[in-house]
Amino acid sequence: MKNGKKPDPNAVYPIAGYEKEIYVKPMVQNPNIVVGDFTYIADSDFDSHVTHFYPWSRDKLIIGKFCQIAAGTEFVMNDANHQMNAVSTFPFYTLEGWNMQAPAQDDMPFKGDTVIGNDVWIGQNAVILPGVHIGDGAVIGANSVVGSDVEPYTIVVGNPAKVLRKRFDDELIGLLLRFRWWDKSIEEIDSLIPILTCSDLEKVRKELKARV
Repeated sequence: MKNGKKPDPNAVYPIAGYEKEIYVKPMVQNPNIVVGDFTYIADSDFDSHVTHFYPWSRDKLIIGKFCQIAAGTEFVMNDANHQMNAVSTFPFYTLEGWNMQAPAQDDMPFKGDTVIGNDVWIGQNAVILPGVHIGDGAVIGANSVVGSDVEPYTIVVGNPAKVLRKRFDDELIGLLLRFRWWDKSIEEIDSLIPILTCSDLEKVRKELKARV
């Protein structure tokens, strides 16, 4: 291991002497936020990036391992939604003095849990809308607004986010999804770094075929 130190997923600060990047998992307090090992955000806190998330919220935010979350990213949860099946979207029931009870749950839009896969790179100031599922290895461009699911190893950009391209061909994507390097032990991942960071994709393909 580098400098004799083993990577620690429970450490808060992964870079010695620098507090503007943190591992998310050890900072999470909300039981409805589940984050995998070694996922980091380029900030000194995480909770402020998850909005419209209350003690009574029904949804969860689930983020995999080894994700890279840039500064300014926002995860918008379901309770940001307003009633859409009536003539007014104004939330009278949330404000003092108005004679309205909270709508029935069935009257409020609900898109389910927000799920981010493993090894996902989310660019600066991206917004992830409620209920979105982002696959393993995807890349979300800076300033993108993601309102639809994103397939594994796919790059999306824009507002609304649209597919730019797949990162690799279907065979290599399939091999990566079967190999699931992020589920290996720390020691094995460390030994795999020459493969995981190799730009010779044909060499990577051969290595993965020999291992899956």
